[in-house]
Amino acid sequence: MNEKKDAEYPATNGKRGKKNGSENPPERGTRIKVRRSSFSFLDYVVLFVAVAAVATVSIFVSDAVSEASGSTALTAIVTAVVLIILSVALCAAGAAFRRASAEKPVKEILRATDKMARGDFNINLKPRHIWGKYDEYDVICENINSMAAELSKNEMLRSDFIANVSHEIKTPLSVISSYASLLGAKNLSGEDRAAYSAVLVSATRRLTSLVTDILKLNKLENQKIFPEKRLLDAGEVMRGCVLSLEEKIDEKDIALDCDIDDVQVVSDEGFLEIIFNNLISNAVKFTERGGSIAVLLRDEGEYVRACVRDSGCGMSAETGAHLFDKFYQGDTSHSQEGNGLGLALVKRVIDILGGEISVESRVGEGSSFTVRLKKR
Repeated sequence: MNEKKDAEYPATNGKRGKKNGSENPPERGTRIKVRRSSFSFLDYVVLFVAVAAVATVSIFVSDAVSEASGSTALTAIVTAVVLIILSVALCAAGAAFRRASAEKPVKEILRATDKMARGDFNINLKPRHIWGKYDEYDVICENINSMAAELSKNEMLRSDFIANVSHEIKTPLSVISSYASLLGAKNLSGEDRAAYSAVLVSATRRLTSLVTDILKLNKLENQKIFPEKRLLDAGEVMRGCVLSLEEKIDEKDIALDCDIDDVQVVSDEGFLEIIFNNLISNAVKFTERGGSIAVLLRDEGEYVRACVRDSGCGMSAETGAHLFDKFYQGDTSHSQEGNGLGLALVKRVIDILGGEISVESRVGEGSSFTVRLKKR
């Protein structure tokens, strides 16, 4: 019973601490044992010995004074003075121990949380013990460090998001402003007027699509849109998405191979349309004229598997690593045809539906997107 009592807490992604003399931080989500910061049995023994020592010294002093003076009053006074001095010394030692073990880490934690409340996430609290001998304060420090790191990352993402939105909105607005000014010219021919009007319509559609996608993604990320699940035919939904893009497919003379099964699923039709429409429209966008696209839907027991393959330009590993980031467009040559939010929407919808998406791609050989969703 000379060990402090252990408790289990979820581990953070802390980067400090040693186990068996080497760096070995706990993995996020695992359970780790920590030593409680309350008194151990040994601490109580030390306290008992200290109190016993005070009492023993007081008794010895009392006996010595009584034998030397024979005065009961003087003995009582001296004994009281000795007790007071020793008690003050014991209390001072206890206060110092408390300050080192509790008050100091609490003050550090308070300073850190105060910085976070003021928007400063540059925090790095250091645990007092090595990994494997953490107490509650050490775990709190690690959790605060992880929280500060996550908040700092979110702040950077928010700033990047604002910058990207501003840039994406500025482009069509500049087009609208320029061509609206040109339409005001007095000697403008009917042919030019019609061409400028078409550009204006295209820019406003792009701006409308951008704002719609931003609002939709924001609602999905903040869980303000919940799937309205019902029994439906996923094959019918996919075929409808293919038909809606038939004109663009014919314009580029793309060979289309559809192998779509009728699969009954309990899901949200709107969510499935977001997935299928974005994947198929991306395949059309990145496939050159005369290329090919294959669309497949299969029933796999508890899951439904959808696959969209194209013979387009493909992508590098670097592009694939950022594929589902907001506003990321690896191939800028097609930037006028989208806003970089489509695959971010797809990923969020798949996460909500409890599915998964995988991508296989090679530069110059095309890409293949595979989605697996639960049927119920």
